[in-house]
Amino acid sequence: MPLPFLTADRAFDATADDVALPFDDHDLWRRPYRPGPWRVVAAAVLLLLASFVLIAATIIGLAGALSGAAVCLALGLAVIGAALRLLRVGVWVSRHGLRRVGLLTTSSVAWSDVSAVRTVQQPVRWLGLPRTVQGQALVLVRRGKSEPLPLLTDHNGDFLSRIEAFDRAADTVEAWWSEYGPA
Repeated sequence: MPLPFLTADRAFDATADDVALPFDDHDLWRRPYRPGPWRVVAAAVLLLLASFVLIAATIIGLAGALSGAAVCLALGLAVIGAALRLLRVGVWVSRHGLRRVGLLTTSSVAWSDVSAVRTVQQPVRWLGLPRTVQGQALVLVRRGKSEPLPLLTDHNGDFLSRIEAFDRAADTVEAWWSEYGPA
């Protein structure tokens, strides 16, 4: 069963040509890069935890404590939802704009509201933790706002120890902005 949110279509296959906007339908929201190994491992660990919780719910239900089984079932489903949401976290692009998906929030910015998308050297958070290290970040500058919004960093869960993948993803997002951004 194909899982389209885990793949970046044919964008970065070894046999694909170097095309900046490789997708056929530019109206659909697409992630221009593959999720990184840290993100996939974290989601796999959450799914493993959810399987144990669901097994516990089954055992508790067979023992006759239906209210306890319902609580375990709800907890297991919440952990599965969190794992799937963790896989969707990242930057998504389409003809309409750029969407930044977080674990709990999602925000979209139309290309007409973006004044620049560029890669900068700055302190970045390591795997989203409070600790910062010197690294690269792809930032979005919105019209009328002075504070740039970091989209991707080379030390987040998708690009840690994968500098080439960060460069490709940053170049692809910049290509989408150059195609649809400036009027």
